[in-house]
Amino acid sequence: MAAILVLFVMTFAVVLGPAAADPDLLQDVCVADLTSGVKVNGFTCKAIANISAADFSFNGLAKPGLTNNTFGSLVTAANVEKIPGLNTLGVSLSRIDYAPGGLNPPHTHPRATEMVFVLEGELDVGFITTANVLISKSIKKGEIFVFPKGLVHFQKNNGKVPAAVISAFNSQLPGTQSIATTLFAATPPVPDHVLTKAFQVGTKEVEKIKSRFAPKKK
Repeated sequence: MAAILVLFVMTFAVVLGPAAADPDLLQDVCVADLTSGVKVNGFTCKAIANISAADFSFNGLAKPGLTNNTFGSLVTAANVEKIPGLNTLGVSLSRIDYAPGGLNPPHTHPRATEMVFVLEGELDVGFITTANVLISKSIKKGEIFVFPKGLVHFQKNNGKVPAAVISAFNSQLPGTQSIATTLFAATPPVPDHVLTKAFQVGTKEVEKIKSRFAPKKK
């Protein structure tokens, strides 16, 4: 499995590297200074004298994430915010874990194409084109599926055992917009009259959905 994963990551780099979503780097490294108040398209660079191997390392994908939540899934990101050395390199990874029946709900990545490699289990996956055509299939351990940049997509574990994937992106910070959360839990909220007309439902239905996405009171 380790050899297959290495092959997957190398193939991803070769195929998607030339078409990286992020700008090309202009120096050997530009380790992100996450404490800087300077705002640029990316992050400002640390002084070379202040960088270390820790800026290029992360062990957060080694163990399964906790999936005891509403959707039964958890995304653990390995992007520039976790690995400052990724700044300007145009790549990142995530690990997604799914409980039996778990769903990574419909969402988009506005800044990157995504490619998933199944570590364990079997998933139903798919994306929707701008012509409203669903492209979907079931994928199992060792298989790969690609979600084009910006298109709405999902993954669902319909099995009776946990599942997990490694996701690769051609962006250091691909961004994620979950469709339901974006529309029903925005701050300030999207007006009810917009949602009722968009979804062709009544105000009561909209308010009910919004209440389910409201932050839990402690």
